Amino acid sequence: MTQRDRDRLVALKKAKKGLITQKQAAEEIGQSERHVRRLLKRMQGKGDSALVHALRGRQSNRKLDEASKQKALEILSREVYRGFGPTLAAEYLASQHDIHVGRETVRTWMIEGKLWRASRQSIDKIHQWRPRRSRVGEMVQWDTSEHAWLEERGPKLYLISMIDDASSRLHARFVLHDSTEENMRLVWSYVERHGRPLSYYTDKAGLFQTAPKTARDATAVAGGEREPMPPTQIGRALRELDILWIGAHSPQAKAYASYCTSCEPWKTISGKRRRLASLTPWALCGGLGPGSSYSQSSRSFTG
Repeated sequence: MTQRDRDRLVALKKAKKGLITQKQAAEEIGQSERHVRRLLKRMQGKGDSALVHALRGRQSNRKLDEASKQKALEILSREVYRGFGPTLAAEYLASQHDIHVGRETVRTWMIEGKLWRASRQSIDKIHQWRPRRSRVGEMVQWDTSEHAWLEERGPKLYLISMIDDASSRLHARFVLHDSTEENMRLVWSYVERHGRPLSYYTDKAGLFQTAPKTARDATAVAGGEREPMPPTQIGRALRELDILWIGAHSPQAKAYASYCTSCEPWKTISGKRRRLASLTPWALCGGLGPGSSYSQSSRSFTG
C-alpha cells in the first residue's frame, strides 16, 4: 500500500465513523461521493485492502510471452548482429524473424541480456539554431564524415557531402582520402549538376584556410594585426568561381551537414546491413565505390 492509499484510508475511516461527511471525504481524496460510497461498501468485505487496485501486482494482459523474449535474445546474440542498437535490432527482428516488438521493448530486453548498455542522459547546453536560408543555392553546407563504412571488410572511406541549407538537397561522394583533389572533384560535380552556389559553409580545416605558422618563442599577434595568409587551393578556386567561403566558429554551427550522413541512402549501405547480407564491400552499394557521387535530387549514383 502506497502513502497515497494510506491517506485515502484515513479519510474513509473518518467518514465511516461519522467524523466527516462523505462529501468532505470525497473532496479530501479527490473522488466523487459515489466512489466514496463504493469504497466504503468494499471495505466492509475486504477491509483496508479494498483501496488497493485489483490489478496491482498482476501481469499485464498485453505482456509478450517469455518465449518471444528468449528467442529474440538468442537471435541478437549471434555474431552477425554484433553492435546492433535497439532501433536497428527491432527492425531486423520484424523483417527477418517475424518478431514484432517496439524498439523500447527490444532495448529493455537487450539491457537485461547484457547486449546493450544503457547510457546516462546528459543535459546538454542549449544551442540556438540559426534560421535556414530562404533560397536554394544561397548557401551549401560542406562536411566530411570519417566512419567505418565497410567495417574491416574493405578500405577506409570518407564521405564528403554537400547539403543545400534551404532545401536539404544532398550531394555526396565516397573517397579514399580527404584531400584537396577529392574535395575539388566534388565541387566540380556539384556545379555541373546543380549550378554555382552563392556560398559554401564549412569548418576551418586546413583545406579551406591557411593556418598561421609562428615560432614557439615568438610573441602572439592579434588577428587584426596579422598579415593576410595566402589562400589554399580550394580557397583560390572558390574565389575564381566567385563563391563566398564561410567558416563555422563552432561544431554546432555545421551540425546539420554532419547529420545528413545518418539519413538515407547511407543506412542502406552501412557495414552492419552489408554484414547481414554477406555481400562484397561494393555489392550492396549498386556499384558505388570510391569516386562515385550521389545526388539526392535525382536519387541516382554517378561515377
